Amino acid sequence: MLRRPGLALAAAVVAAAVSTAAHADTFINILTGGQAGVYYPLGVALEKIYAGAVPGARPSVQSTKASVENLNLIQAGRGEVAFTLGDSLLNAWQGNAEVGFPKKLDKLRTIAAIYPNYVQIVASRESGIKTLADLKGKRLSVGAPKSGTELNARTILGAAGIGYGDLGKVEYLPFAESVDLMKNRQLDATLQSAGLGVASLRDLASSIPITVVEVPAEVVEKIGAPYRAAVIPAGTYDGQDADVKTASVINYLVTRSDLDEETVYQMTKALFEHLGDLVAAHSAAKAIKLDKAATDSPVPLHPGAERFYKEKGLL
Repeated sequence: MLRRPGLALAAAVVAAAVSTAAHADTFINILTGGQAGVYYPLGVALEKIYAGAVPGARPSVQSTKASVENLNLIQAGRGEVAFTLGDSLLNAWQGNAEVGFPKKLDKLRTIAAIYPNYVQIVASRESGIKTLADLKGKRLSVGAPKSGTELNARTILGAAGIGYGDLGKVEYLPFAESVDLMKNRQLDATLQSAGLGVASLRDLASSIPITVVEVPAEVVEKIGAPYRAAVIPAGTYDGQDADVKTASVINYLVTRSDLDEETVYQMTKALFEHLGDLVAAHSAAKAIKLDKAATDSPVPLHPGAERFYKEKGLL
C-alpha cells in the first residue's frame, strides 16, 4: 500500500511528459525581406495564419535582405519558411558562387509557387530617363547587395547591354532607402523587384512625378526562363497613365528538408485555406493559385507539401 502513491506519482509524471511531447511547441521562423516590400506584410499575415491553424505552432517573422540571404539561412537551419525569387532559388540549387551561393544548397525544399515579382524600374520624371538606354550615366539603386532584386538588376541590364560601369552611380539599397534618396534628388532611378503596388513605389509616386521604364519583350526573351514577359497595368502608380512592358519572375515559399512532414503539411494546408488573409495583407497575393502552386520549381517539393497537393488531386 505504501508504494501506491509513488506509483501514482510516477504514472502522472510519465503522462505529463507524453502530453507535453504531444503538444510540443513548433517554432516557425518566417524569413521575409525589407519592411517596405511585399514579402514582409505577407510574412506577417502568414505568422497570424500559422498561429491559429498549425497545431502547436509558435511562428515569428524576420525582416531580411530577402531571397539570397533567406536561402542561406534556411540551409543553415536558421529558418523554417522563406520567401524567394525563382532565379535565386535556381542559383542556390545549382551553387552559383557569383550570386552568393558558394556551394549547392541541398536542404532546400519547395512549399509552393506563389505570386510573380515584377521588375519595376522607376525614374524621377525630371531625370529624363524614359528607356533602359537612358540609364547610362545616371544614378540607380539596384537593391540590397546580392539580394534577389540585385540579381534581377544585373540580369536585366546585362541583357540590355548595360553594365554597372555604364551607370553614373550604383547604390545597393533596400526599397525604402532608395525612395528616400530619390525624393531628395540624390538618385535618378530605382529598380525594385516586387509584387505590383509595392508600398515603396506607391510612396514615391505620391511624392514626386515618376516615369515607369519599359523592359522590352526582346530583352526578356534574350534572358529566357525563369523570366517571362509581363505588363505593369496603367494606374498601378500615381502618374502612370499607360501599361508598361516589363519582366516577371515567380516567387516561391521554401523550407528545409529536415522539417517534419506533418508540420509542412499543416503549413501548406493553412496557406491555401486562408488565402483571403494574405490578399488582405497585400494585393500581390491575388495571384497565388492552388492549381499553379506545385509546378515548375527548380527544387523538389517537401514531402509534407507533396502530400497536401496529392490530396487535392494536383499531383
